[in-house]
Amino acid sequence: MIKIFLVLLLSEATSSVNFSLSFFLTATSGVPNMPQFVGVVMLNDEVVGYYDSDKDMAEPKQAWVQDYLAKDPKHLIWHANQCRKHRRDFNADIYNLKNHFNQTGDQHVLQRVSGCEVDNDTGAARGFNRYGYNGEDFILLDLDAETWIAPQQAARLTKHRWDAETATIQYMKHFYLNDCRDRIKSYMLFGGEFLNRIVHPKVALLQKTPRSPVCCHATGFYPDHGAKMFWRRDGKKVQELLRDGGEILPNHEGTFQKTVCLNVSAIPEDEWAQYQCVFDFDARNQDEMVVILDKAVIETNYLSPGPPLLDPMVGGTAVVLLLVVVGAIASCRFWKREGKGEDPK
Repeated sequence: MIKIFLVLLLSEATSSVNFSLSFFLTATSGVPNMPQFVGVVMLNDEVVGYYDSDKDMAEPKQAWVQDYLAKDPKHLIWHANQCRKHRRDFNADIYNLKNHFNQTGDQHVLQRVSGCEVDNDTGAARGFNRYGYNGEDFILLDLDAETWIAPQQAARLTKHRWDAETATIQYMKHFYLNDCRDRIKSYMLFGGEFLNRIVHPKVALLQKTPRSPVCCHATGFYPDHGAKMFWRRDGKKVQELLRDGGEILPNHEGTFQKTVCLNVSAIPEDEWAQYQCVFDFDARNQDEMVVILDKAVIETNYLSPGPPLLDPMVGGTAVVLLLVVVGAIASCRFWKREGKGEDPK
């Protein structure tokens, strides 16, 4: 089965000083348990709108988006109609691509990510429009040169055909560099407080076994950009004793988590208190959260093996004694029956 890659989509991640508005479109052919078409609108890291061909309706995904739509209800209708149009176009594109590559049946995925990124300091906008087919970059638009770029030979025919559609390129350029930027501004009037929020994490020290590294785990923080977590000793970052970890991962509710592990086997126990796990946003010392390396605060589900319930010699003696008692009881019952003239059988 073809994996639905989002590599080209995720490459348009925002930086700490920018806001971005992105439109993710995915059409599939022959992929089970998935709508034939899905459209997602994202403002920075947040999903704000969703559409799929099964429901055939556009849905707001944040409370502030509902407030925005109450002011401009036609906006939701516009998004739904755009998704329906792209659904028809993408289905035709997949059909043409399958014929172009002489492909039959199987499973195929066509994706597009487009939108803009705005620099908060200068107000300058950068637009992007990229297509991927079956997990690989297929074609992308260079707005400065007003031409399409084909990363692979198979997209050359599409490039020449789309380059000739100069009016469409001009429309896209105006939309991504002007209309898209204006939409970010209007969205921020309603969602700015939510998108600019800072949520500090819960930080804990975790360890699997007494011989394992101690991992500093922070979860539930937002946003992800600007979040820093590291181990330090005497005010200096520790590098040489770090183990795996360090990547920021998403949580299901929209926050993030990060783990940084320290190899404590190389640290004498009387020096543990000199080590600190630090979490901070944009290295602002006034916001940093500090946890000192201390066995008393380490969380673990490790259970040390306890002593045996019985000493082997004592246990053996107890078993022999039990057998003697059972034998004595059985003999007593036998002789009682003999005394009464009962058949021992």
